[in-house]
Amino acid sequence: MAHKMTEAELDRTEKEFKEWQAEYDKALKKMPQRLERFSTISDLEVKPLYTPLDIKDNDYFEDIGLPGMYPYTRGVQSTMYRARLWTMRMFAGLGTAEDTNKRFHYLINHGETGLSTAFDFPTLMGYDTDSPLARGECGKCGVAIDTIEDMQRLFANINLEEVTTSMTINPPASIIWAMYIANAENEGYSRKKLGGTIQNDCLKEFIAQKTLMLPPEPSLRLVTDTMEFGAREVPRWNTISISGYHIREAGSTAVQELAFTIYDGITYVEEGIKRGMNVDDFAGRLSFFWNSHIDFFEEIAKMRASRRIWARLMKERFHAKNPRSMLLRFHTQTAGCSLTSQEPYNNIIRTTTEALAGILGGTQSLHTNSLDEVYMIPSEQAVLIALRTQQILAEEVGVANVIDPLAGSYFVEALTDKMEEEANAYIRKLDEMGGMVAAIERDYPQMEISDASYHFQQQVERGEKVIIGVNKYPSDRPELEFVLKIDDELEKGQIDRLHQFKERRDKVKFQKAMDELRRRCEGPPCWENNVMPALIDAVRAGATEQECCDLYRDVFGTYSDPGSF
Repeated sequence: MAHKMTEAELDRTEKEFKEWQAEYDKALKKMPQRLERFSTISDLEVKPLYTPLDIKDNDYFEDIGLPGMYPYTRGVQSTMYRARLWTMRMFAGLGTAEDTNKRFHYLINHGETGLSTAFDFPTLMGYDTDSPLARGECGKCGVAIDTIEDMQRLFANINLEEVTTSMTINPPASIIWAMYIANAENEGYSRKKLGGTIQNDCLKEFIAQKTLMLPPEPSLRLVTDTMEFGAREVPRWNTISISGYHIREAGSTAVQELAFTIYDGITYVEEGIKRGMNVDDFAGRLSFFWNSHIDFFEEIAKMRASRRIWARLMKERFHAKNPRSMLLRFHTQTAGCSLTSQEPYNNIIRTTTEALAGILGGTQSLHTNSLDEVYMIPSEQAVLIALRTQQILAEEVGVANVIDPLAGSYFVEALTDKMEEEANAYIRKLDEMGGMVAAIERDYPQMEISDASYHFQQQVERGEKVIIGVNKYPSDRPELEFVLKIDDELEKGQIDRLHQFKERRDKVKFQKAMDELRRRCEGPPCWENNVMPALIDAVRAGATEQECCDLYRDVFGTYSDPGSF
């Protein structure tokens, strides 16, 4: 693509386009369009043809540029996959810590390059396995982690300085991270050398996922504590994975996922600055998490637009000086909500195209969903197919050989511009509302997502959006021969271990550590009252996840979703 087309070239393009349009309209009289209206899965209208006229206002260097150079539209590294492939990070968590450790080793032995941990629902909500609220859920949707000893069993015989670990947890993120750090140090590793990510994104919980524990303000305070502690003590760790994935899974459009997630990022940066941190001391360790949905080009455009929007915000709004602060680095997961229980083997095709979009969109790490994930935690057979999907795309297909190969495509660039334009309109509206917390309190993002989800379902039911095997070409649902089931007896063993752990701990050290944690929680937010050092001491002294969360709930109060409709 030229730097900018001349007026004469634009005039010629416009003239020839009109001639083509006349021919197109004539052809449609003989054979009408397949659909009355063409649009992306998010319902952005798609024209039949894109030309230089659609990107005539683009400046190559200001809007597109080169990989590793501002505004990073084409990628955050100059070499991208020519030097190193994306991290293949398959989501894993089932049953006990030993069960998940076995799955970790299985995936590593088959070529996985980064760990990603799923926790069971009680762990996600801050309850130990022996809580009455946890009964019947042990290990069902992830691994049960109650104590530092569970953490030790989870990562047994894995070098924690060589592997990076992602942990998908939110309200109790600070506690689980403290267990990870304390266990690593007990094993002889340095916290300075630990690499990985905790999801730790409280705002998207209020917007979409709803694993809620504390009100918004104390939730933000704890997130900021982790940002501050990470910047000082664990410099290789990404202390937040700012997550659009769950916003999209709740039914948002691609633009809403982009805009609300970026604004969550804005909010976390503002909180860090309020704490007294220099933006360049922590912004480089913020990471993002995108959903790669089924509409191929829309997802690529969304990811390209996300880098450009973030770079401009960090430079112009927050006056970041360090280029690393302007990099929007992200993990991608293929869309769970696009999987179907009907004809589940179709999910392999869906996941493959979604993974390809993530790669062409420039992701730094990738999880590919398994074909049986719509039923249960993936089986070994299904998760190996999902991992092999990434490996084939990386090693056989050739898509990793050229950096941002779709740059300059009239359609892709025009769609990238459209994503940026519409996301910025949402960002301006959120600014006018007083920020994301104020918007959440008014149910604004929640209702926008609800409306979008309802609109899409109406389109599916009218047949305007096709889901193969569901509303078009349906057939009988085949039974999968390998659906993983979690033994209910696991719960008893986990509870027995938990009770034995509590009996063995030094009660005096435990109480002293919990008293210090309470003192810090009750004090004003500052480095001297940062909860992370106290949490590390508490879990070392035998505090369980629920005991720390109960202290949080006692000091900060609890929060329930108001359930607007």
